[in-house]
Amino acid sequence: MIYRLTSENRLRIADLLESLDDEQWERPTLCDGWTVRHVAAHFVQPMLVGFGRFLLTSIRFRGDTDRTVDHVARRLARRPRPDLIALLRAHAGDRVNPPRVGPMGPFAETCVHLRDIARPLGLAADVPVEHWRILLDYLTSPGVAPALVPPGRLDGLHLVATDTGWSGGAGAPLTGPAEALGMAVTGRSAALADLTGPGVERLARQIRPTV
Repeated sequence: MIYRLTSENRLRIADLLESLDDEQWERPTLCDGWTVRHVAAHFVQPMLVGFGRFLLTSIRFRGDTDRTVDHVARRLARRPRPDLIALLRAHAGDRVNPPRVGPMGPFAETCVHLRDIARPLGLAADVPVEHWRILLDYLTSPGVAPALVPPGRLDGLHLVATDTGWSGGAGAPLTGPAEALGMAVTGRSAALADLTGPGVERLARQIRPTV
């Protein structure tokens, strides 16, 4: 099921990217240092750059995954905009299963990165709320990849989604739409303004800039 939802989300993202004008294409996103163009390139990275090639590239950056991802995204971003969108559509059904995160990693990226693009542009484009519910279950489960949710970030927090009936964790209440919870949990401080409760300040202290 996750593969299917990821495929659907990639097509949603392609539709969003296609709807943007040239100025919007170069606007900053919630991913630190990346424009819409860079995020679009990042979406096709797993399909175009295999694990072996990525590993070899990472040697240049002494195994620093974040720097390697940034380098690859910037290189792919040199491609023309129509090509990046066409590649995303063509590979929407690809089943990507990265080490450590498995198929939930690409699924999480489609949910979060879509909003990384749409939020700064003031656009309502989003994945279905049920996708956020699935993602919140994953993000709040033990052993989730630290690249998505660093250890300790959610300690002492009780998350409550006002639009799905979902809740998780124990401690200071953190309440709001599932999308805002998912974005904040993955380190997007811009989403904190859409949340309420004593847990907001606690989570704000835990958030660091992310890519």
